Amino acid sequence: MKEPYEAYLDDYDILNVYMSKNFFNGSSRIFHLKDTQDHIIPLTIQSMSDLYNGYTHYRLSINGMINVGEEYTLYDEHCKRAVCHYSHIVKTNRFNDEFFYDGNDLGCLYAPAVTTFKLWSPVAYRIQLCLESDGKREIHEMERKDRGIYEVRVNKNISGYHYTFMVRTNGQWKETIDPYSSFCTQNGLASVVVDPKTLSIPQKIKLKPMKKATDAIIYEASIRDMTSQANIGVDHPKKFVGFTEENEKTRALNTGFSYLKSLGITHVQLLPVFDFGSVDEVYPNIFYNWGYDPVAHRCLEGYYSTNPKDALCRVEEFAQLVQNCHMAGIRVNLDLVFNHVYEKENYPLEKLVPDYYFLMNQQGEFSNGSYCGNDIDTQQRMSHKYFVDTCKRIVEWFDVDGFRFDLMGILDVDLVNEIEQECRKLKPDFMVYGEGWNMPSFLSEDRRASQLNQHKMEHVGHFNDYFREHIRGSNGELERKGYSNGAVEMIEAASHALCGCVDIGYYDNMEKTINYVECHDNHTLWDKNRVCCREEGREIREKRQVLANAMVLLAQGVPFLHAGQEFGRTKQNLGNSYNRSDNYNCIDYQRRDIHIKIVNDTKKLISIRKEHECFRLSTKEELENVSFNDIEGSALVYYTKKDDDSCGVIFNPTNRYFNYDLNADARILFDNGQCNSSNTNKILVAPYSVIVFKF
Repeated sequence: MKEPYEAYLDDYDILNVYMSKNFFNGSSRIFHLKDTQDHIIPLTIQSMSDLYNGYTHYRLSINGMINVGEEYTLYDEHCKRAVCHYSHIVKTNRFNDEFFYDGNDLGCLYAPAVTTFKLWSPVAYRIQLCLESDGKREIHEMERKDRGIYEVRVNKNISGYHYTFMVRTNGQWKETIDPYSSFCTQNGLASVVVDPKTLSIPQKIKLKPMKKATDAIIYEASIRDMTSQANIGVDHPKKFVGFTEENEKTRALNTGFSYLKSLGITHVQLLPVFDFGSVDEVYPNIFYNWGYDPVAHRCLEGYYSTNPKDALCRVEEFAQLVQNCHMAGIRVNLDLVFNHVYEKENYPLEKLVPDYYFLMNQQGEFSNGSYCGNDIDTQQRMSHKYFVDTCKRIVEWFDVDGFRFDLMGILDVDLVNEIEQECRKLKPDFMVYGEGWNMPSFLSEDRRASQLNQHKMEHVGHFNDYFREHIRGSNGELERKGYSNGAVEMIEAASHALCGCVDIGYYDNMEKTINYVECHDNHTLWDKNRVCCREEGREIREKRQVLANAMVLLAQGVPFLHAGQEFGRTKQNLGNSYNRSDNYNCIDYQRRDIHIKIVNDTKKLISIRKEHECFRLSTKEELENVSFNDIEGSALVYYTKKDDDSCGVIFNPTNRYFNYDLNADARILFDNGQCNSSNTNKILVAPYSVIVFKF
């Protein structure tokens, strides 16, 4: 209801019309449709109602056959005209059944003699292929085929040509890139025809398979942040190439990839690396952004390429990054954003089939569970297929090891399960996890890939907000403490957190819980502790940082660390740095050196987790081997066992000393309070300390 006169095809036999009362008082006794061949289809008024906003709504039945893709014009009794928009009709089961296309040849299929272009756009009236090379532009009309496919063949060698499509839907021409292509120009203004033989992707490196997800230690990092600090020895800072660059200086300073390798983590999780809209690839230093505003799901972001003008360069550089990580024994997980887009009106799939790919209600309002106003609808069959195929391509091309899904609760359970199943066929130890928050979208609650439905997703992990809120303390209220920063009344909740909340039914096995106290969102743990523990000095906050890291790394489940968490990263008290400068977001290696004790302690804890399987249980049944005790209701004692591997941990978030009798001889593996000999049966627990021991 933005124009004086609007018409929407909402089913094969239903047309909804909205007329402004400013024109003939919104009144018409009769209506009819006319197609481009001047054929008339009669309409019958089923109902008429006056709306609060100055419009009259007519519900009309269509007394004839609708040919989807035809362009229809609505006429009223005054001969006023409105183009009929294909709207809710694209959400119907009939539409999905009639036009579902199970081929895997959409987009550009290159061959030297003939290149074929195919698009799925059942509602399009016409589509033209626009080719450009050396400043010359040529137009090729595409032919409509069965199942809403448009196709054209170009009978010459067009390798290197740029191309877009002109799509006519709902009475308008719109230009779009190819949503099925992985090759684009600078800032994604056009797609590029590429001869696959010219693409140089390194050979895959086979790593020893993980037995279970709890063997992973995930480290979240940004391509840009890891190398954006000046004078760290990296020749290509902020780029794919720079991320894994090593030389004498990086090794001497222990910066960039040299530093990442030294930590002992198993997986690096990269913030979004696929094309996003909030940066300028021509001037990459003007804008900073994490990248949670996707434009093209299959094109890598040129912002991170040394040559964004070269469509192959970004692909080859990222593929090399993954291989370099694999050579170092580090797996690569990618942060994928499938829940919303940068701009709905400019989204390539939206231009091909308006409204099909977005959640909407019967009033034509779009779901806003992502708070971006354009939640993706992954229930529709071709939408489902597009995102599954996108994930398979990423794994097949780049050999990545896992996906983390942003606002996963907006996606539907069936989609996430199929992605997990298809990716595990390619890599049996592939990880799938995400933000399982129960977002207020138009998707019915029982279909959301949220924590509430974790039992419907057998091999999918979820970020554990119970763990975060009770170990770190409130994200929203910085003053509110968790157990690690002194809220000893949360000691029982802390024991549940150390069980990955499986003991209280939050998840049904430990592979599903992603345990964390810090990620790219919200204040860093150090910045939070500067508020909620403001009366404490830096030395104590360092110990609290180690204590929280220890709870993440030694809890049952999958540990997750945010880059810099191991040295008390600060964002200068900024809670949301997604579009701020490198000054806020860079990994500060000088600060790392100041807090090197936190780093060294965290590395020891990583090593302990990797060496002792009792910290890596995976099934609910194995929790029988986990037990707890406490010291004066303040310090938490945690025992865990796997076969002959039996360990214990004491966490003390208070300023008090405690004595604890083990009643058996034990070897001290870690004691940042430095109060105990290497072998003992009685432990002195220092304030703010963590003690790990093995029987």
